[in-house]
Amino acid sequence: MRKHASTFTLAAAVSLVLTGCTMAPRYQRPAAPVPDTWPGGAAYAPAQASEKTAAELPWREFIQDDKLQKVIEQALANNRDLRSALANIQSARAQYRIQRSDLLPKINGTVSGTQQHTLNTFGGVAGSTFENEFYTANLGFSAFELDLFGRVRSLSNAALQTYLATSEAGRATRISLIAETASAYLTLAADNSRYDLAKRTLESAQRSMEVTQKRLEAGVSSRLDVRQAETIYQQAKADLANTTALIAQDRNALELLTGGRVPDELLPSELPENHQWLADVPAGLSSSVLLSRPDVLQAEHQLQSANANIGAARAAFFPRLSLTASTGLASPELSNLFSDGASIWSLGANLAVPIFQGGANVANLAYSNAQRDLYVSQYELAIQTAFREVADALAVRGTIQDQLNAQRALVDAAADSYQLADARYTKGVDTFLNALDAQRTLYNAEKSLVSARLTASNNVVTLYRVLGGGLAGEE
Repeated sequence: MRKHASTFTLAAAVSLVLTGCTMAPRYQRPAAPVPDTWPGGAAYAPAQASEKTAAELPWREFIQDDKLQKVIEQALANNRDLRSALANIQSARAQYRIQRSDLLPKINGTVSGTQQHTLNTFGGVAGSTFENEFYTANLGFSAFELDLFGRVRSLSNAALQTYLATSEAGRATRISLIAETASAYLTLAADNSRYDLAKRTLESAQRSMEVTQKRLEAGVSSRLDVRQAETIYQQAKADLANTTALIAQDRNALELLTGGRVPDELLPSELPENHQWLADVPAGLSSSVLLSRPDVLQAEHQLQSANANIGAARAAFFPRLSLTASTGLASPELSNLFSDGASIWSLGANLAVPIFQGGANVANLAYSNAQRDLYVSQYELAIQTAFREVADALAVRGTIQDQLNAQRALVDAAADSYQLADARYTKGVDTFLNALDAQRTLYNAEKSLVSARLTASNNVVTLYRVLGGGLAGEE
């Protein structure tokens, strides 16, 4: 029995040793088809070295507002897209484990018994019967492929890379969710600021209407002045109604991201100055940080999976050797099976040689090579897209402060102009049309300033996302 057991163990060990090789091409990461450094020029601020990259900046350090942090935590806990991504990761992991199991023999144990009644036709009492009983217990594996040319191992490596690609896709989804939630929150804050602005303008326009109406009754102003005063009032009233709808839509969008109702006390009242809810994002000097972005890593794992599939396609041209082995006990009595049973064993091999496949193996290899070339292009495109996204965000960061400064100066100048024009009209030294134009200019300048502040804040969020930030300390 020990001899047969050792034979079985030896066969299994040899089969494992023979699974070590693979015919897949040696993987080499393609060179990044982008410059080593970020672009420069009039639109860009000078690049600065930093001790920490955006990917190393935890999102709780990047988001510095307590209420926004709680909203993002709710999104990470309840968002359905993220749940789907996590389920896909678990599915891919299970698929990899299934494929990897083919590298090991599947050992099964069986116990069987037969009882046979035979009619005695050779002497003895005519018509009599006698009984035979036979019991066996076996332990063995069947049709286990000795992976001589690495076909099974290549398929296992391909499944592993697919799982890793799915995992990176999940990380990308998580980063995008953090950024989208922050942007939705900022948009809601900006629309609340626009609502307050429209409300103030409406109240100011109503006072102007009342003044011009009184001046009309006193015979100082014309009916034209009253109608002109009504235009800015109705514009602000329309903006107020439109902004009210936008605020409701902003909240709906935010609650879709968070997967549930956001408490009123966590909602923003207005957009702050100088994106003070957010930390500064380090871009560093080198574009090599893009290689750690989840979507770029996802594309690379897909490329590695395609590379492993080439090994499986190449191995299909060579013979497949499968092994069947078993060892066990046999006895005519069940009670003596595991004590006095006789030892039985078997060992068999099957060699399948591809002779004529109708060109299927050749076509499959050509397909695997083409898929590898496809994923090379997709990997390179992922890097180029990432570089462009960072460059665009850096261009905005390099110019947004000048835009904000100019817009604030425009608001200050428009406010002074309106005060002067309104005072001249009240004193009767100027027409109401000039005061009206000054009020419209001020209103439009203030709306543009809110939009510029939103652009500045959203760009910080965008830069954090495209540099791969958001996961440090979360895994």
